[in-house]
Amino acid sequence: MDYTTQEQLVTRFGRRLLVELTDRADEPTDQIDAQIVSGAISSAQALVDGHLANHYALPLSELPELVSKVTEDLVIYGLHIYDAPEKIAAGEKNARDTLRKISDGKIRLPIAGVEPASKPDQDVRFTEQERPFSAETMKGFI
Repeated sequence: MDYTTQEQLVTRFGRRLLVELTDRADEPTDQIDAQIVSGAISSAQALVDGHLANHYALPLSELPELVSKVTEDLVIYGLHIYDAPEKIAAGEKNARDTLRKISDGKIRLPIAGVEPASKPDQDVRFTEQERPFSAETMKGFI
């Protein structure tokens, strides 16, 4: 399941912006290059999956709106060849911060039937064994 689609990107950011970012032909076609958009979606989705993998079963059975929005912000930033406008760069920074919080367990996604795995701060285990050397076993040596 894709976390976002070209249609969602057009709805959120506008067709004109996507044409400007993806129409890279020598002679402009005034069309969105679906292959470029698809590649950017795949890259952003891989980044999102990397952050979700510690806590959630992938692929996600349900798509929370937060995951979709974060992916859209990463995609639109990734489509910029040169410097992105301040608002888009800020959106990408917020998306990465949100992903870190999800990865750290500070933000939980509302996915039915999947509970984030809790990570203990200290994972130390002790195994108590009988002491091989004691005052009783060492009689005659001490």
